[in-house]
Amino acid sequence: MRMVFIMDEVSTVIVDEDTSFALMLAAQARGHQLEHCRVQDVWLDGARVIGLARPATLRRDAAQPVSLGEARELDLAEADVIFIRKDPPFDAPYLWLTLILEHLRGQALIVNDPRGLRDANEKLFTHWFSSVMPRTLVTGNKARITAFINEVGGSAIIKPVDGHGGAGVFALRTGDGNLNALIEASTSGGARVAIVQQLIAEVTQGDKRILLVDGEPIGAILRVPQSGDLRSNIHVGGTVVRAELSERDLEICRLVGPKLRAEGLFFVGIDVIGPFLTEVNVTSPTGIQQMSRLSGEDLEAGVIEALEAKHADAAR
Repeated sequence: MRMVFIMDEVSTVIVDEDTSFALMLAAQARGHQLEHCRVQDVWLDGARVIGLARPATLRRDAAQPVSLGEARELDLAEADVIFIRKDPPFDAPYLWLTLILEHLRGQALIVNDPRGLRDANEKLFTHWFSSVMPRTLVTGNKARITAFINEVGGSAIIKPVDGHGGAGVFALRTGDGNLNALIEASTSGGARVAIVQQLIAEVTQGDKRILLVDGEPIGAILRVPQSGDLRSNIHVGGTVVRAELSERDLEICRLVGPKLRAEGLFFVGIDVIGPFLTEVNVTSPTGIQQMSRLSGEDLEAGVIEALEAKHADAAR
């Protein structure tokens, strides 16, 4: 297949951590032709979607993991698969990219589907599965937030709707002298809604990242926070340990999977803390390299194999 990866500069690649790099390396090993394209290098010419693409060659070399060939204009309808791997935030350029790629519907397999990316805000999308999520409020109203904290036992967390990587996540506690200031900062004085969520007791044990391919789980890791930090994200100091899928995890996956497939969300990472689903990550989910190393499986190759099968089905 001819596969175009729309992503950040290759200079940002971290060889032993980057999921995009791992997927590209697996695709290369299976004989596929790879092209790299930046978000700002995709445009519309009438109804044609054009990208300034560079052939990509990969090696597991920290000094130069990705070598790019000469840039050339490519009609993206000629690609078999377009993989959107631009890192968050989901900002205005990201939104415009999805609207441009919408013109390729039915011409190329886009992972994840641009319409699905727009609809599935990684914090708000979880509310479609409220039966397996913790008590959660979405509001910018300070009085409503303080009342909610009391309702759930005096402790909660607050996080931005458009946040990522653990940024802007704060603990809220009744009686804390900083409570009003934290709420005001998180909601821009009430002008913006925020996610306010009951504090889950198991948060100190870590959060489980489960990767799903076409709605089916392929594995899990547990990200454990540093002592004194509620956030378990790897880049803020969380450590990664092997994790198994519990029956509760599988129950959550069975609930989430059909909607992911219906929305064209092929490669997704969900976060589970204790018995609760907390986030559904669709923009650029990570963790596959750590998951493969800890499980001893080549999960990246499995993702590309599933993509090959999906492309073949679409071509019939």
